[in-house]
Amino acid sequence: MTISRRDLIKFGVAAGTALSIPSVLRAQTTDARTVRMVKNGDLSVFDPTLTTANITADHGAAVYDTLFALDSKFMPQPQMIGKWGVSDDKMTYTFELRDGLGWHDGTPVTAADCVASIRRWAQVTPGGQLIMARTADISKKDDKTFTISLKEPLGLLINILADIATPCMFMMREKDANLPATEQVTANIGSGPFRFNHALAKPGASFTYDRNEKYLPRKEPSNGLAGGKIVNVDRVIWNNIADQQTAFAAVQAGEIDYLQSPPMDLLSEIESDPNLQLTILDKAGSDYVLRMNHLQKPFNNIKARQAMLHLIDQEAFLRVVSPDPKYSRTVTSIFGNETPVSNDENTGWFKKGGDPEKAKELLKEAGYAGEKVVVLQATNVSEYNNISQLLANTLRKIGVNAELAPSDWGGIVARRANKGPIEGGGWSIFVTDEADYSLGNPLTTSFLLANGDKGWFGWPKNDEFETLRAKWADVETLDERKALARGMQRVWWDFVGDVRLGQQASPILHRKALSGLIGIPNIRPMWNMQKAS
Repeated sequence: MTISRRDLIKFGVAAGTALSIPSVLRAQTTDARTVRMVKNGDLSVFDPTLTTANITADHGAAVYDTLFALDSKFMPQPQMIGKWGVSDDKMTYTFELRDGLGWHDGTPVTAADCVASIRRWAQVTPGGQLIMARTADISKKDDKTFTISLKEPLGLLINILADIATPCMFMMREKDANLPATEQVTANIGSGPFRFNHALAKPGASFTYDRNEKYLPRKEPSNGLAGGKIVNVDRVIWNNIADQQTAFAAVQAGEIDYLQSPPMDLLSEIESDPNLQLTILDKAGSDYVLRMNHLQKPFNNIKARQAMLHLIDQEAFLRVVSPDPKYSRTVTSIFGNETPVSNDENTGWFKKGGDPEKAKELLKEAGYAGEKVVVLQATNVSEYNNISQLLANTLRKIGVNAELAPSDWGGIVARRANKGPIEGGGWSIFVTDEADYSLGNPLTTSFLLANGDKGWFGWPKNDEFETLRAKWADVETLDERKALARGMQRVWWDFVGDVRLGQQASPILHRKALSGLIGIPNIRPMWNMQKAS
């Protein structure tokens, strides 16, 4: 007899589901001072400046701290900064650190640490590169004070410093921040509300974070990522459970408190369980994105990229990640659905069900001759896994020699940096996502760069788009930004910088005993959580 997933849930967890829980979890005792979580994928990159991966940003938010932070209305507020000011000519910003900031190794946080951290972060982020292009100098005045002296005005400076588009600007010790931004910092020593427990680290299995007893939170109430970062538990353990069903069984059994991606086909069963709760932490959700390698065949040809734009049936892709349509919708704007600059410019390509015949025609015009197209498949992130499999099948139906390259997400994070041909370990396509919120600011999100091999993975290049994007920092009104956005979108969909697969605002699953979860795009902070006994 075959037992379906739904049957398994209906018949309870006493036998079958309990057996599916890893023995290491069954052996653990639960208590109100420890929270156990399962995130999307296995944490393999620990340096939050090195990658745009959200799981690494979550790690960064626990271990490190930021100069400024966004509140629940996405307004920048001081975090590590105690006082700051700007000169009358708006060219010199002065920042003074607040009292009581210390690194986990017992040394004080200094202005020199912050200067080095800003410079390192600026090497790899669009917003940081803009700051450096307009900066004459970043330097310390004394142990607690530093300045940013501009050579051109930049009214959005504080907004950029506080932005949550990954990589976020976390402060590191000077000796760590002096490493090149392409070399990973592995010390995991920050000044944040949690300490990374190196002794209990079990790569591939779990990582442990302990409350930083010496952390002094701000006095303001918690508000988004701003305000006081109050830690109400002693320990947080991230368990790596790749299989969604196993992770879900662990939540049902009370061995896991929080699951970032519950099985979407079991939401009705979850809702009927009196001990479980579904919560949408990011109301706008994320947009799934198909990134193509613009440097290698076949997608170095604009016609091949345009073929992908016509091929995609967004509703079909959304069904494999979100069977309940109330959690998803199609998206045709490169600026997302919910941002102030979302628009419908140059979206005539969008067609319900896609247009496979048009895609085949464009591939033929591109001169596609059966070259292998490698789709990177993240097997431990169910949404990416399902999308990749559907994508490969969809490509094969129009005659593309598509091949899946399965690995965990950590393997994809490493491989997608390879700019070479497939024969040299390169790739053709990978699937990822970006917070809909972040897509509203082309100065900070890596997804809206078109500066070639200096940009983000896929390396799209278009000078006209970059010229328009460069104007964003200097326009002052929303109407001006809307006009720029329409021009940028017109160009983007002509040269096809990437392809959107739809938008999803998916809930996280947690036991009702766990409360105080902070809802904000990109980052899932661990402070403010409480767990009832």
